[in-house]
Amino acid sequence: MTDRTIDTVADTVPQQTSSTALQIAVLAALASIGTLATNILLPSLPQMAVSLKVTTPAVTASITVFLLVFALGQLLVGPISDRYGRRIPVLAGFAVFIAGSIWCGVATDLPTLLIGRAIQAAGACSTSVLSRAIARDLFTGPALARALTLVMIAMAAAPGFSPLLGGGLDYYFGWRADFVFVGVFALLSAVAFALVLGETHNSTRIPLNPLAIGKTYVKLSANRHFLVPAATVALIMGGLFSMFSAAPRILIEGFAFTPIMLGLFFAGSVVMVFGSGMLAARLAPRIGLDRAIRIGLWLACAGSLAVLAVAYFNGSVVSFIGAVCVFLLGMGVVNPLGTAQTLSPFGTHAGAASALLGFWQMMGAALGVLLASTIVPQAILALGLVLVLASLLALVLYTMRAKAN
Repeated sequence: MTDRTIDTVADTVPQQTSSTALQIAVLAALASIGTLATNILLPSLPQMAVSLKVTTPAVTASITVFLLVFALGQLLVGPISDRYGRRIPVLAGFAVFIAGSIWCGVATDLPTLLIGRAIQAAGACSTSVLSRAIARDLFTGPALARALTLVMIAMAAAPGFSPLLGGGLDYYFGWRADFVFVGVFALLSAVAFALVLGETHNSTRIPLNPLAIGKTYVKLSANRHFLVPAATVALIMGGLFSMFSAAPRILIEGFAFTPIMLGLFFAGSVVMVFGSGMLAARLAPRIGLDRAIRIGLWLACAGSLAVLAVAYFNGSVVSFIGAVCVFLLGMGVVNPLGTAQTLSPFGTHAGAASALLGFWQMMGAALGVLLASTIVPQAILALGLVLVLASLLALVLYTMRAKAN
């Protein structure tokens, strides 16, 4: 077994060198369900706390529980899909997610809500992790990088637009409407998946052996061609989620934003991520993945340091938003290209590789959210510290990889 790959056996079916808009749309729907189900609740947390007779920090546990279950569940889903294919796990995931959404929608106390959120996450992890594996099944070369770029844009767009959507649903119909919406979205996505994609794993099936699965994860983690880009993406994802979790406190409490203004800020962040994703898709073929990722990491570091400077010098809201935009520009380049670089060498083990990458991403997100809320009392200072730590670690790690090659 070489250091470069665990298994470089090519798929037995030729992969596509181009993608269709409909295929990408379905993959984007699969990938975005987890982030949609999390961030659509942000504007409703105060109302949920009142309804469930708990504090707002207590009801925030519904996000932490979701992320943790989401992360752990991916480790099981990936190997299952490598053995039994993608179709059954994806459709089962949709069914579980819809059941969890119904459970949350009728919850009358916090423990019941948390159980429902855990059920939701158990279903969402299947659709999210397998969206990347399916992309790896279908595409190769530049088409894979393009597909993953568009899928990552959808994953970033969901937390960007969903708070604005969730705020509107909460205002007109109450917080339970959020769960109705995500349940209906999941149902429509399941139908689209069955009609447009279906089974895509037509290469060698990997036996479902727990010991072998554990060894696969260990070998992947020890392989620097997986380890470094995966850890880089996880660190940048931690920074992104720390920004999303801290932004309400910073903008509403610190800069007197209204909930609608907050929603517009999140929506505006999507434009930045979309633009940087398009930049990534153009950069990679011209200058290569390594160089494009390094450029993205330098931008993320610059934006992170700027956020920290805004916190230290009591900067204006304009300077804060500008600093965040620079970070988002770098993140939007690193995330899709780093994901493509992580998964490309592992065709036969695409499900396991995608699962482990997804686990690292969500653990990075959970850690980023936790640190941003606890490291120091001042929300903007905490965010600056977390962003600087994550982006600098990612840059150093990736630079060491380049030197090793």
